[in-house]
Amino acid sequence: MGIDEYGGGQGPGADVLVVTANDVPGHRVQQVIGEVFGLTVRSRHLGSQIGAGLKSMVGGELKGLTKTLVETRNQAMERLVEQARARGANAVLAFRFDVTEAADVGTEVCAYGTACVVARE
Repeated sequence: MGIDEYGGGQGPGADVLVVTANDVPGHRVQQVIGEVFGLTVRSRHLGSQIGAGLKSMVGGELKGLTKTLVETRNQAMERLVEQARARGANAVLAFRFDVTEAADVGTEVCAYGTACVVARE
């Protein structure tokens, strides 16, 4: 797998800054807009389940599932950024992911954080 297949996050020049920290050095929070989140639920297809079952017997990375989870996390983050932008934010602080099983049919990925307006000091 190439770097684009197992990585994520924002590229340079993003209009909404997303950070895991509670503040941004050199910036001042001018307004706290509130919680924002991006959510997606993905089911696993039969082929990946069979492949994962076979791979678990011999060990090693489940590359198909890794790729699917990366795509899912990236989609959740994109939805978070869209919501923050729509509410007038230019930053999301305290960004996190939450991953849970959704009724044994798939995986729920929620990206969440606090939408804010920040300005350089």
